Amino acid sequence: MLNAHQQQIIRLLIASHGMSRTAIAQNMKLSKAAISTLIKEMLHAGLVEESIPEASGQGRPSVLLKMRADSAYFLGASLLGEAITLVLIDMHGRALANRVLPLNLDPEQLTHAIADAIPPLVAAQGISTDQLIGLGVTLSGFVDEHQAVCVQSALLGWKDVPLAEMLKARTGLEVSLENDAKALAVSEKIFGLAKKVRNFTLISHSDGIGSAHFFQGQLHRGAHGAAGEIAHCTIEPGGRPCRCGKRGCLDTLASLTAIRENMRDKAIAAQTLPELEIQAAKGSRAAIAILHQAGNALGLAIANIVQMNDPELIVIAHHPGAFDGLLQTVVMQAIDANVLPSIMGKTPISTIVLDDESWARAAASVAAYRFLIHLPE
Repeated sequence: MLNAHQQQIIRLLIASHGMSRTAIAQNMKLSKAAISTLIKEMLHAGLVEESIPEASGQGRPSVLLKMRADSAYFLGASLLGEAITLVLIDMHGRALANRVLPLNLDPEQLTHAIADAIPPLVAAQGISTDQLIGLGVTLSGFVDEHQAVCVQSALLGWKDVPLAEMLKARTGLEVSLENDAKALAVSEKIFGLAKKVRNFTLISHSDGIGSAHFFQGQLHRGAHGAAGEIAHCTIEPGGRPCRCGKRGCLDTLASLTAIRENMRDKAIAAQTLPELEIQAAKGSRAAIAILHQAGNALGLAIANIVQMNDPELIVIAHHPGAFDGLLQTVVMQAIDANVLPSIMGKTPISTIVLDDESWARAAASVAAYRFLIHLPE
């Protein structure tokens, strides 16, 4: 079992592309001799490896330490679509294999399907069972603070389902459940754009809208696991009814579902957001109005996050072609218009494009995060 100093070394290596023993010692304020002893144990355990960068000038380049890609593997299962997507990743977050399974909404049947699919998926990669560390599961809905129980999921029709315990009993693996947006934020923190920042917010823009926050390098889940639910923040008091029971929620104005409903209401000859953008570019006033309404609502919500949390970075995750053109322009304008002038334009906003594996990779990242960041003392 790794001690607290070795856990800190792992955190430093995750947030870098390689660090020397000297840099690690300076960062941790320990002697180089002490760091060398800790690293020796980690090298022997196969967690880290040494690499020598190409020389660029005078002097001998420092030996860099990196996490070994094959030191551990993690599985992720996404329950967000019409099927289960199961993905295997390595310690660097690379997807090595995947499998798509039928989605059975009965928790027992779903548990059996995932458990039965794991052995052949792993065996095909030549990975031993002791290298497989954990399983993450991502879903749309509320997960309890222990990441063990699906408290409620309208999409799955579940309430108080102890899925982590059920899967652990069938697979023998440590299992962590997570809300979809939080899982994606974890993935960006340990493997993506947010590796080097400690405070950031991820916004997922899809059929629904989600968000998640990292504060001081840690995922903020809230007292009951429900932190980050901006989809149901009231943006338009007295507005459209929302599935949550309130009115005027962000979801009713800016989600892809809301945008499609507005297109149908206004009889616009478009089925998707990219097609709506084309109509707006051709001068359709109705299309422009829909994009302005959605963009202003989403931009206002993000501006409130910037105003309250002052993050180092905002990451917006979206589908291909679904955050381009006028919508993106209006969102950015609304953010600038609704924050204090003193911080306007100071928060970088980056985007990532979602693909068919994104949510399953995010689920696997949750298992990796549990192992890498929340190692037992």
